[in-house]
Amino acid sequence: MAIDEPTEDFAAMFEASVKAKRIEKGQTIDGTIVAIGPEVAFVDVGGKGEAAIALEELKDAEGHVEVAVGDRIQAVVVSTAGGLTLSRKLALGAASLRQLEDAFQSGLPVEGKVERAVKGGYEVRIARQRAFCPLSQIDTIRSDAAAHEGRVYQFRIVEYKEGGRNLIVSRRALLEEEQRAQAAEIRRSIVAGAVLTGRVTSVREFGAFVDLGGGVQGLLHVSEMGWARVSDTSQVVKAGDQITVKVLQVDESREKISLGLKQLTADPWSNVGTTYQVGQVRTGRVTRIAQFGAFVELEPGVEALAHISTFGPAGRAGKSSMELTPGMTGAFEIASIDLEKKRIGVALVPEDSARAGNAEDTEHQDAPAERFGSLADKLRGALERREK
Repeated sequence: MAIDEPTEDFAAMFEASVKAKRIEKGQTIDGTIVAIGPEVAFVDVGGKGEAAIALEELKDAEGHVEVAVGDRIQAVVVSTAGGLTLSRKLALGAASLRQLEDAFQSGLPVEGKVERAVKGGYEVRIARQRAFCPLSQIDTIRSDAAAHEGRVYQFRIVEYKEGGRNLIVSRRALLEEEQRAQAAEIRRSIVAGAVLTGRVTSVREFGAFVDLGGGVQGLLHVSEMGWARVSDTSQVVKAGDQITVKVLQVDESREKISLGLKQLTADPWSNVGTTYQVGQVRTGRVTRIAQFGAFVELEPGVEALAHISTFGPAGRAGKSSMELTPGMTGAFEIASIDLEKKRIGVALVPEDSARAGNAEDTEHQDAPAERFGSLADKLRGALERREK
């Protein structure tokens, strides 16, 4: 009686076999030496089959074969026509001029060491040759020139002249290819609420762009950088920084990703209900002035409004030479608290009252940077001048 073969298992094995054979030129693979002949050696690369590598690739500077059967090596696939052909020297950065020319013609990556920064780019050592990598081709983002010195990277030869004595290489071309291959998969992992690690690509006044991988970028807006007001984005992040962010929103139709940094730390407003009370006096710092009053920072991330109506009579407001500027500190009484809307109303405490010790929260009574005896007058005077 004939026994039916498990067709599903055979189909799965066939599919796995097909996938195993999908090897592309330029791919770096590991394998085990299984045989060494007079001119070539054979390498077992697992389910991918066997590959051939020229014996010259396995010799040291004195011409001695430096591997034995059973040794594992890493090599670059230089050809898939009629079987796999490997090059170990391309992987080791010890390629000959002929191999470098072949790499240029086929677009294969080569290994090089960035020796030093020079005018307009970098001097790169590839095997025994010197190559030039333009500044714009060393990375996908701008960074400090010295950051790449001494690093070993994969490069693509984009110009091969004078028999290999004049080489122009690009690392960026390889990075961008890798990014395009990763982009689709990475986009699937970017969903609202996800916490991801990315690299800052550029910093602007309104925020910073962060590469989340594969060239997929999101915007970290200045308002999402910290609970406290951020006046200078470059003081929070810099190009090249590796940071962890939270995905706030993904607009697939517009291909826009909104990121947050402050969401990874505790919201200072979460403690306002227990640490602040109406009637309490706190030291505050004026952060900005509006027509209707002044905004006062009570602690980083907690800002209150001192309405102009709370400043009382103009008094000495006629002294127009006295300017009110952000940064002045003084005592403010908590007049109202709206936790739902995250609003606190405060009133300026006269200097005499503050000196008398009416402030309840003494731990917040820092020495004022400028005395507030005439602060109300200064504020009112400043507001009146802005209205004229």
